Amino acid sequence: MADYDVAIVGGGLNGTSVARDAAGRGLRVILLEQADLGSGASQASPRLVHGDLAGLERREFFRVRRALRERDVWLRIAPHLVRPMRFAIPAHADERPPWQLRSLLLLYEHLASRSGLPRSLTLDVTHHPVGNALKRPFGTAFEYSDCVVDDSRLVVLTAVDAAARGAEIRTGARVTRAERGETWRLVAIDRGYRRVITTRSLVNASGAWTASVAERVLRVPAPQLATVQISQIVVRRLFDCDNVYAFQNSDGQLIFASPYERDFTLIGSVSHVFKGDPAIVAMDVREVAYLCEAANRYFREQISPADVLRTISGANSVVAAGRRMGGGAASLDYRRGKAPLLTIFGGDVTTARRRAERAVSEFTRFYPMTPRWTATAPLPGGEFAWQRFETEVDIARDRWRFLGEDQARRLVAAYGLNVRDVLGDAKAKADLGPAFGAELTGAEVRYLMRREWARFPDDILWRRSKLGLTMPQADRDALAAFMAKPD
Repeated sequence: MADYDVAIVGGGLNGTSVARDAAGRGLRVILLEQADLGSGASQASPRLVHGDLAGLERREFFRVRRALRERDVWLRIAPHLVRPMRFAIPAHADERPPWQLRSLLLLYEHLASRSGLPRSLTLDVTHHPVGNALKRPFGTAFEYSDCVVDDSRLVVLTAVDAAARGAEIRTGARVTRAERGETWRLVAIDRGYRRVITTRSLVNASGAWTASVAERVLRVPAPQLATVQISQIVVRRLFDCDNVYAFQNSDGQLIFASPYERDFTLIGSVSHVFKGDPAIVAMDVREVAYLCEAANRYFREQISPADVLRTISGANSVVAAGRRMGGGAASLDYRRGKAPLLTIFGGDVTTARRRAERAVSEFTRFYPMTPRWTATAPLPGGEFAWQRFETEVDIARDRWRFLGEDQARRLVAAYGLNVRDVLGDAKAKADLGPAFGAELTGAEVRYLMRREWARFPDDILWRRSKLGLTMPQADRDALAAFMAKPD
């Protein structure tokens, strides 16, 4: 008998979503990730959960409607990670005319279900906070509702939920060889040790490595895919309002400028075909300049590449469809006498849950399993309505009175109701152990190591949080020493 029903190679959003779905349907699951969860393309998404307003111009009405339904699912099951925001599109004289923007937004709202999000508005930005950061003579902007997400934490909490339902999650585990018969026999280097795993079926969810894993490890024909790099830049905060700006660039692309970790602005995205090692993805200076110039068309405060504090890039495999590349898919390879192989790749954050649900459903011909379930089950810590987020922040501050407002908001946004498992019965900040920077404590670090597979400082500073943006080097060194011997 095989050790597992399903083995998954890759710990990005696709892989962890498949693990969660399959484990919740009663299958024996193991996930193998060669580095850290969400350390590839999943940490470089535009951080948007939306229907893709630009998709309406491409007449992708059904796809937009499906994405908007998924946006509402995420609001229900991950209200701490997925937050409603108001998006503002300034009307630019050289781009889409105002009547076209207004028509697109009305259609966008018509395709959305009744989620309780505020309706779109036409703003006079000369008398509205949205206009404070904009150049003159912008007079009109269109405001609508969509959502932003902490993409890296979405990956991690999806894995946490999969583990709670019985899945085995192994980071630092690289599959080096696979033999396919009636079952799969995998050889992995698991944190330095050789391990042999047998499984009734295999899922290749290795992102930008999809084709190379297929060809070199699984020894099956590599799927015909393209690899695309997506990138954003981080600069100091350019505006005081809480809106996300959606700028119409001169080439017709929508560029988003979002509030980011309180004191910063995230600007993106830009994408291009990628060739090379997906483990070494860097943003081109021309792309940095492109995003700076796009922001400078609208913002009063001008930025240059020298003002960029951090670039964020990742590569992913996508379907190559004519001149336009994008989207995600899952395909099942099954032959008589051979164990099944499912390949899942590409796609955006918004549709990841549904994509995994459909992928796991491909296995119903092989295994008895319970019905689809992920659309209604909250992720860990998300057992509250999204409208109660600020209330939960107030509750946290009332219970742990030593928390400042910003720290309480960060903790609730990261852990939801499970913040109690991080802070416990602490009466003062000193009860949480050593401090690393202004916010990170030994108690939180121990929690992340024991419950969320964090092994190295970067796992915490850039994926399970973004505290690397502000933490001094001395505190990073202290964190590394603490993680080497946390007890």
